Amino acid sequence: MKLRSDPARLTVALALAAGAAGAGAAARPEAEADRGAAWTSFRGDAQLTGVAEGGLPASPQPLWTFQAEEGIESTAAVHGGAVYVGALDGRLYALDLATGALRWKYRAADAIKSSPAVHAGAILFGDEAGTLHAVDAATGAKRWTFAAEAAITSSPTVTGGHVLFGSYDNFLYCVRAADGILAWKLETGGYVHATPAILEGEGGPFAVSTGCDGFLRVVRIRDGVEIRKAGLGGYVAASPALRAGRAYLGTFENQVVAVDLAAGKIAWTFQDPEREFPFYASAAIRGDVVVVAGRDKHVRALRAATGESIWSFAATARVDASPVIVGDRAVVATTGGEVAALDLRTGEPAWRFAAGSSITASPAVASGKLVIGTADGLLYCFGAK
Repeated sequence: MKLRSDPARLTVALALAAGAAGAGAAARPEAEADRGAAWTSFRGDAQLTGVAEGGLPASPQPLWTFQAEEGIESTAAVHGGAVYVGALDGRLYALDLATGALRWKYRAADAIKSSPAVHAGAILFGDEAGTLHAVDAATGAKRWTFAAEAAITSSPTVTGGHVLFGSYDNFLYCVRAADGILAWKLETGGYVHATPAILEGEGGPFAVSTGCDGFLRVVRIRDGVEIRKAGLGGYVAASPALRAGRAYLGTFENQVVAVDLAAGKIAWTFQDPEREFPFYASAAIRGDVVVVAGRDKHVRALRAATGESIWSFAATARVDASPVIVGDRAVVATTGGEVAALDLRTGEPAWRFAAGSSITASPAVASGKLVIGTADGLLYCFGAK
């Protein structure tokens, strides 16, 4: 793998690994005393780990459903007793977490595939017309908008008063959270579909961004300077999950890779010797376990240290939804409409539910509830009755 780096900034790389492990609450979009009570962004935190710090009942039951006018592909955000979710009908819906009752709805410029993030009383998300929106969480009133040159499927990540996101105009953007004014933009060689992760470290914080040009970039947030650029060997739609100085992600070249951010090289590569299908979903990581889902209809657990396979679960359809780790289980969803909780140690299903419609939206888990949308526009909330 070729690595490009500014020699004057090589010392920054030595601090990246240590900073990632302690990125903590300062980098989170909306820190709370009990983070288990909220799911404020696409993967639950700014490192995109896909870990829910709360819990779920052993056998979650449907508590309520809400019908949007068109399908749901984005992950819901949960905060302050409310659920915020975008739909392909171009509307952002705010619902009561306890009952599913509609609080308000906001009309965007086009279909919404970007998952919303909650920050400082605002809901941030992009639409397929290329507009980033900031909407008041309490009222649904527009606070500000920012126009990119193409679709924004990437979900926003917020840190230090900045909002970071990618666009199909090939740019990674950074705008001010308060008013949407552009701070900087960085041109890449392809669509930026993925959500950027936040890495703390000396001279940072940094955005870690993957793109459809097959590169992982480490970008200093205060000025948009690209510190390094590492080749991943193929097209990438998945967002990077960061832990202990490494980024974990799947590629469209049928591989899962772990990138050592301090050493500037791929630490390991996993590829199934028999099944050659791309990885679209983002990974979830906790401790030494990385959970990845693929279009080969399998969910896998790998050793974070080595990439060694721990177990593999055969689903009934491909898995584009990104898994979420909740306690000792991994929650997954398939394009066949099944939601399942897998034992994190064995991969055996501990709970299953048939939604009856394709699911590509990823789960949101907060306050003991699981919220997920389907291709037919039905949003489910599961919990304890």
